[in-house]
Amino acid sequence: MTATQVLNRVTPDKVSMEIKDPVDPTALGQAKAIIDELTTAMDGSVDSDALLKVAKRLKDVPEDATKFIVSKEECKEAFDGLSEQERTALVNIHARVKAFAEMQRKSVSDMEMDIPGGKAGHTVSPCSAAGCYAPGGRYPLPSSVLMTAVTARAAGCETVVLASPRPAKITMAAAHIAKADLFLCVGGAQAIGTMAQGINGLVPKCDVICGPGNKWVTAAKSLVNGKCGIDMLAGPSEVLVICDETANAKVVAADLIAQAEHDVVARAILLSTDAGMIEKIDSEVADQIEALPEPNRSTALEALKQSFAVQCKTIEECVAISDAIAPEHLEIQTANSQKVADSCGNYGGLFIGENAAEVLGDYGAGPNHTLPTGGTGRYTGGLSVFNFLRIRTWMRVDDKKASQGMVDDSVVMARLEGLEGHARAAESRKL
Repeated sequence: MTATQVLNRVTPDKVSMEIKDPVDPTALGQAKAIIDELTTAMDGSVDSDALLKVAKRLKDVPEDATKFIVSKEECKEAFDGLSEQERTALVNIHARVKAFAEMQRKSVSDMEMDIPGGKAGHTVSPCSAAGCYAPGGRYPLPSSVLMTAVTARAAGCETVVLASPRPAKITMAAAHIAKADLFLCVGGAQAIGTMAQGINGLVPKCDVICGPGNKWVTAAKSLVNGKCGIDMLAGPSEVLVICDETANAKVVAADLIAQAEHDVVARAILLSTDAGMIEKIDSEVADQIEALPEPNRSTALEALKQSFAVQCKTIEECVAISDAIAPEHLEIQTANSQKVADSCGNYGGLFIGENAAEVLGDYGAGPNHTLPTGGTGRYTGGLSVFNFLRIRTWMRVDDKKASQGMVDDSVVMARLEGLEGHARAAESRKL
């Protein structure tokens, strides 16, 4: 055992598969109160004076602020003020995220087929306005600006609204390159409520709201869901690493710490068939975490209190536990890593082999980093252009005679269901 054990040890039968509700009850009540405070108009739209008041109270903007919108000129100035190295990184990441999102968009298209007497099909079209949220709390996250706004733009959304509190210069620069149409420097429930309800003549009502955020953002998204679409209700961030005796302990430890520094409620999970490797990784975590600056070190140490390591008998057992957890990020660092990856069923994003660091996904290898957490990877995937697209069906009957078999079937089925009005509507199409 290491001198300083950091990762809790859990046996396979004690691993909790509990799916926690991502919506905090206290935050839900607070989010509702904030949104109610904003929406004083009869039509439910947000009052701009009320928003500025709330933004000041919650420290989104300075006490002497007179506006809550960052201009396009300010964003361009921030971009131009970056060093060449910073600007190059932002441009490169933007290009990769854009290329991947555009490839996704091309993967689905309009289609049609023959039906009795006519045609049926579907069309694929973007929603009009997208609302994109980027956190601005513990750390600035310009990468989230790119992952959300660039994806919405690639889907074809006409208007992209961005919200992020206390934006750093790099966040404003990211908004510039992502071509955000409107940048609200507010956060939390007040940002989500504003994008959902709109401000007359200033902020359009967004059809879809996406992006990661704290518990108030998640609570607010649960409240506005239905008035508009949302990408997901995200809980604490998490990574799960499956490794064997061939893994590089330094690399695995670094990846666990990278996840833990996100937030005090983040989780880093290690599954391995090799007891010695678990000890090596734990020792590396203990050493590497002490070299982190503050507040990263303290944040990671707190997060590791709910993180754990499991020794499994086989790789198959590792995969079974991983599938039950359905982690947000799943790393495979084993021999035959592709074969192991192919056997995994539930996850948000999959990172195969030692060189496929989860942080490369965070910073724009191409796939989106906004991923399902808390076990929701069992039934959904991460943010993509599909969140902003509407697949709508249509049908047309040109040949009444050729459609009579379909009409007869509909009459029979309607009466089996006891819906006489349906049956008679179908019968009105008979020859």
